[in-house]
Amino acid sequence: MSETAPAVAVTAAAPAVASKAPAKKAKKAGAAKARKASGPSVTELITKAVAASKERKGVSLAALKKALAAGGYDVEKNNSRVKLGLKSLVSKGTLVHTKGIGASGS
Repeated sequence: MSETAPAVAVTAAAPAVASKAPAKKAKKAGAAKARKASGPSVTELITKAVAASKERKGVSLAALKKALAAGGYDVEKNNSRVKLGLKSLVSKGTLVHTKGIGASGS
C-alpha cells in the first residue's frame, strides 16, 4: 500500500503542471506584437551623416560614430546596428569602402 500512495500523489501533481504550461504560452503570444520604429533607420542616418561630411576621402568609422552621437543617436547602445547598417550599405553599393576590409574604421 505504501507503494501505491506515492504513485497517486505524482499523477495528481502532473496535471497541475500541465495546466500551467498553456497559460504561459498564451501570454507569450500576446506579448509578441511588433512595434513600429519611431525614427529614421540606422542606414538612413549613416547616409545622411556621410553626405553631410565635406571630407574628400570619405568618413572613418570613428568620425561616423561622432556624427551620429552629435545627432542624438545612442552609438554605444546600438554599436552592432551601426556596424551592420554600414556593412549592408557597402554591400548594396550605396557606400564605397575606400581602403581596408570590413568596418575597421581606418
